[in-house]
Amino acid sequence: MRSFRKILVAAIGALALCTTTGVGAQETLKIGTSAPLSGAAAPWGLGLEWTAKQAAQAINEGGGIKAGGKTYKVEILSYDNKYNAAEGTKVAQTLLNRDNVNYIAGTIGTAPTLALQSLSERKGALLLNGAWGASSKGPKFPLSYTVINTPNEVIPPLYSYVKKHNPGLKTVAILSANDATGKETELVSRKVWESLGVKVVLSDWYERGTTEFQPIAAKIVGQKPDAIDLGAAPPGDTGALFKEVKVLGWSGIKVIPAGTSAESMMKVGGDAIDGMYTALAADFDGPQSTDVQRRLTKGMRAAIGEPMNIVQVMGYDAVMALKAGIEAANSLDPKAIAAVLPNIIFETSWGKTAFGGKDVYGSPQQLLLPIVVGQIKNGKLSELERVIPEELTKRLAAAKK
Repeated sequence: MRSFRKILVAAIGALALCTTTGVGAQETLKIGTSAPLSGAAAPWGLGLEWTAKQAAQAINEGGGIKAGGKTYKVEILSYDNKYNAAEGTKVAQTLLNRDNVNYIAGTIGTAPTLALQSLSERKGALLLNGAWGASSKGPKFPLSYTVINTPNEVIPPLYSYVKKHNPGLKTVAILSANDATGKETELVSRKVWESLGVKVVLSDWYERGTTEFQPIAAKIVGQKPDAIDLGAAPPGDTGALFKEVKVLGWSGIKVIPAGTSAESMMKVGGDAIDGMYTALAADFDGPQSTDVQRRLTKGMRAAIGEPMNIVQVMGYDAVMALKAGIEAANSLDPKAIAAVLPNIIFETSWGKTAFGGKDVYGSPQQLLLPIVVGQIKNGKLSELERVIPEELTKRLAAAKK
């Protein structure tokens, strides 16, 4: 009898433990990411994966995501798109068909994002992406939202700043990757440079995965441009190209709209990247950054060995935007979430923000974020100017009334 009682007590205790664990564990919400985890752009992808998981951890420790009377914990599924369309398609098929994911919160690369989008829109999955172009936005893509500043946002203020502080700038050579990201960026770059009275003396292309930049560098330097603009080149390619042009004796104005951390570029280019103007780098240790950003960049230094940049932090912001959309819609239905996202103001690593950009893209699918104009000086980033979107300022002011 005593043994039976012990078994009964143990069974009741185990049942209670299972019940408690069930409540605490919640149901699982799978969220996918598609980013380069290898190759020249790997620092971007590894950082995005890390910040997305940091957001998931913060959400889970804070009680999860609540919708429809249930609570969900977040799980991040990350795959390497190798920064090309073919691998982007494979990742899309894996996430959407094998893993049955209904939410993608973080992508890098226009070509792999477009490959994913062609499937996500058809399946009815929500895509919070980092495609660096306009072709992923618009009314024909109702389930797609962009969570990073793109050429239309960053290039005009960046080039205007460079021209203002270098009045002798008359000519520029543009080098772009021969893919969707590079082609969309080049269109905006050429238009804005010419609007500022700067002549484009060369616009050339290179293939992702290129390791020998000397022939390209010789061709560019031969045009004797006042400035060289590398568009959306990743850190490794940027460092390699500017290292070669320095060897050839060129010492003009260096511009990289997609430039991120100085550390990543210096690993390849050394001091050849000094003086470079950027628009996707920020001093996340500095006073203009939020507490969340300072915590994340400190953690990334320990985890990856470099400070966080604007490309990487979008993983965190995408997951937080998804959480806000789910809770505002009180639903896990991607269509219901997409319907409320343009109407809400929510917290990201940057603080309160919202989706906008209808006047530019035809629908409010662009996350409204500060544009950070910076320059690499003595191996470190110096923030020169932060531009807050006028639309965001108006939205926040209206919300306070």
